[in-house]
Amino acid sequence: MAHIVILGAGIGGMPMAYELKALLGANDRVTVVSNTSTFHFVPSNPWVAVNWRTRDAVEFEAAPYLAKKGIAFDGAGAKRLHPERNQVELGDGRLLDYDFLVIATGPKLAFDEIEGLGPQGYTQSVCHVDHAVTAGAAWDKFTAAPGPVVVGAAQGASCFGPAYEFAFIMDTDLRKRKIRDRVPMTYVTPEPYIGHLGLSGVGDSKTMLESAMRERHIKWICNAKILKVEDGKMLVAEHDENGAVKKQHELPFAYSMVLPAFKGIDAVFGIEGLTNPRGFILIDEHQRNPKFKNIYAVGVCVAIPPVEVTPVPTGAPKTGYMIESMVTATAHNIQAQLQGREPSAKATWNAICLADFGDSGIAFVALPQIPPRNVSWFSEGKWVHLAKIAFEKYFMRKMKTGNSEPIYEKYVLKALGILKIKEK
Repeated sequence: MAHIVILGAGIGGMPMAYELKALLGANDRVTVVSNTSTFHFVPSNPWVAVNWRTRDAVEFEAAPYLAKKGIAFDGAGAKRLHPERNQVELGDGRLLDYDFLVIATGPKLAFDEIEGLGPQGYTQSVCHVDHAVTAGAAWDKFTAAPGPVVVGAAQGASCFGPAYEFAFIMDTDLRKRKIRDRVPMTYVTPEPYIGHLGLSGVGDSKTMLESAMRERHIKWICNAKILKVEDGKMLVAEHDENGAVKKQHELPFAYSMVLPAFKGIDAVFGIEGLTNPRGFILIDEHQRNPKFKNIYAVGVCVAIPPVEVTPVPTGAPKTGYMIESMVTATAHNIQAQLQGREPSAKATWNAICLADFGDSGIAFVALPQIPPRNVSWFSEGKWVHLAKIAFEKYFMRKMKTGNSEPIYEKYVLKALGILKIKEK
């Protein structure tokens, strides 16, 4: 009888639990450990931040749904991992033994790397539902007394889609309120150009996103490094293609949302052989840590090098489809080890993304994520907005029913089918 512990109950951890449980023997146990009692659908956070969704619509208690599948849940969180003795030290001091461990925690949000950044400072965030709720309250106050907006991502960020998404969602909401003319908007990003996305671009993403931002009167600053944030003011250094500072900007704002850089969580940070210097989990081609052969990792916590060197540091994103493929490969590799076989399954690491603009949206497909690619496709249309709404409902239902079937590829193929119908 084996005990598999999964750290994290998010978009990686919950599907991981369901897929593993479906593959393991009747006497094998699965326990999910999380520092929060709930699952929330992170891609919906931009909607929560402008009050298009309530918290209750995108979040639910995880334990009752996991229990229906015979999966244990512990909400104490992980204080420190002790891989040399196969134990997780929980937040309340208890020790949890494991035979296999899957790290699916997501990142630590590195707001502290920039003075004044984040919900404890002067900018908002959509990285967590807690932050999105706070951002929604601030949005209500802002729309009552509108002014300049600064939105974007900090140096070292790796997840750019939600920053673009939130910029366009804010634009849509302001137009609906008929106050868009009172809100100058500036997009700040470490990307070397608009549409880079941490992926060296996808298809015609540069041209299409630049066009969308011009059409919506959103100015931008690329190769940007945020130096400091003060109350109502952001100090930004703009760099040239060689990395030298070419201009300093002092950007006033009445509302700002900036995605931070990510790090590994404290429970694993600095464990030799397990993490890189930023605290991300080192893995081989089978999602397994090279030193600790019974530890796997999936999702944003995985160490992936940047796609290319950029004048201001950018990271490589881990999209939902990529995470799902990591989950499936990991589940089959743990099953193989329990049966005395060597791991052989590999994640596809393809990138598929649906980003909502509030009334339209963009979709991109990068197969594989790191160039050169077999497929590099990018499109815009109202169908993406509708598809993301449908996908939110589909994914939430999957998490509540415990469906172990991977759905990203299947669903996006349906979405692309919608596109073909539209084009006809």
